[in-house]
Amino acid sequence: MLTLAVLIPLLASAVLALVPVRDARTCRIGATAVTAVAFALLLAVWAVAAPTEGYRAVAEVPWIPSLGIAWRVGVDGMSLALALVTAVVFLAATAWPVSVPRARAFYAWLLFLAGVSIGLFVTLDLIVFYVFFDLSLVGMYFLIGRWGHGDAQHAAVKFFVYTLAGSLLILIGIIVLALAMPELTFDMRAIMEAAPVDGAGVVPGLILLAFVIGFGIKTPVFPLHTWLPPAHVNAPGPASAILAGVLLKMGTYGLVRLPLQMMPETFARFALPLALLGLASILWGAIVAYAQANLKRRIAYTSVNHMGYVVLGIAVAGSGLGSEAARQLALTGAVVEMVAHGLITGALFLIAGAFWERTQDYDLANYGGLAERAPRLTLMATLGSFASLGLPGLAGFVAELHIFLGAFGVYPWIAAVGLLGLVVTAALFLNLLRQVFFGELVTVRTGFADLRPAETAVLAGLLALVVLIGIWPTWLLDLIDAGGVLAAPGAGG
Repeated sequence: MLTLAVLIPLLASAVLALVPVRDARTCRIGATAVTAVAFALLLAVWAVAAPTEGYRAVAEVPWIPSLGIAWRVGVDGMSLALALVTAVVFLAATAWPVSVPRARAFYAWLLFLAGVSIGLFVTLDLIVFYVFFDLSLVGMYFLIGRWGHGDAQHAAVKFFVYTLAGSLLILIGIIVLALAMPELTFDMRAIMEAAPVDGAGVVPGLILLAFVIGFGIKTPVFPLHTWLPPAHVNAPGPASAILAGVLLKMGTYGLVRLPLQMMPETFARFALPLALLGLASILWGAIVAYAQANLKRRIAYTSVNHMGYVVLGIAVAGSGLGSEAARQLALTGAVVEMVAHGLITGALFLIAGAFWERTQDYDLANYGGLAERAPRLTLMATLGSFASLGLPGLAGFVAELHIFLGAFGVYPWIAAVGLLGLVVTAALFLNLLRQVFFGELVTVRTGFADLRPAETAVLAGLLALVVLIGIWPTWLLDLIDAGGVLAAPGAGG
């Protein structure tokens, strides 16, 4: 089923690219149906494949046997949760009604990106992981460059060059890990068990640095984040939702899956600098976001802030300090934050896309009093904003509570300073809501149209999950912790 969840969107992408369908609505409905099938397959894996100590729904077919490379798929709680949220975000992005030229090619690229994104989270082979990691750059490059607005070409090139440079560092690390094995293999499970390049020494430290820079660019963390704001501002709404909701998680997922689980002792040596990097991202992202007068740039910088929480949680989990319970809380919180951020920020970028569809303008100064003209949009934007700032009863609060409880047990002073990020994030979203939706209606926006039924349905679906996780998180926490796979192998007390 995992293989089908990857291949069906890829095959549908090829069919859509070749079949001369001219009607944009038909393309959108077809793409939505395909992503719904992929989502249903992942749900079936969750329902049918019982949790085990390790991975469920495992399948393996040799690809390049002489190099130990195979089509290996399987999921633990973390990867299944991220694959599911990936499918949900792509379902929302394909269902979102957007006016684009060359709609057939646009939806073909969305389906291509859906296949490689799901594939990255379900593969158990490092080379296949790397292939999907790089192919995700190709899909997003074309979505930004061909269907973006403003300086889209420059933004697409900057995104591609930055992340490709990072992926090359990741490839070096992957090759060193595989060559260090007693028998050449790229099987993630075998490398995690053997940890062939771990402990003290220059080589393990350099490999860890390569992984941190490579995945840090994708995440992105401060100061490797500068490609992100222009990519978001110039991308179409669905592409921005995918970039924030899915592609950024590839960086933090990679940090857990490779250096944390394959080099646990080395990771523990450098966990404190990584935690400080997460703290810098938390504070920088929030402060700079507050200063933005562009709606999309403001939301983009909050992604730097929120991914900083994830990096902090991962650093705490791999530190080897404090209690095992505190480290487990932090890592669980980091994964919940990946899921929550995917849903929340994906919804916020679709909302920003609704603004562009109506006015081709992101300047916050040109809006005001829209609650009077667009009550449904106001409701969705308010709910998304409160979720992003971590209001209790919503998904962001569950994630951040786990992260900070774990962090206070390991790095209490970092956790205390990091709480300032929550205050600034609350201020920037409350300021945005006050400026855009309340107060005096700006004369130039008196004709602003409210959300259409299809837009309302998509946002309601995403935000309903945010509320569900906030008020009843047990189902998600049980999924993530299934089989004890987040026990951070090698982290000692």
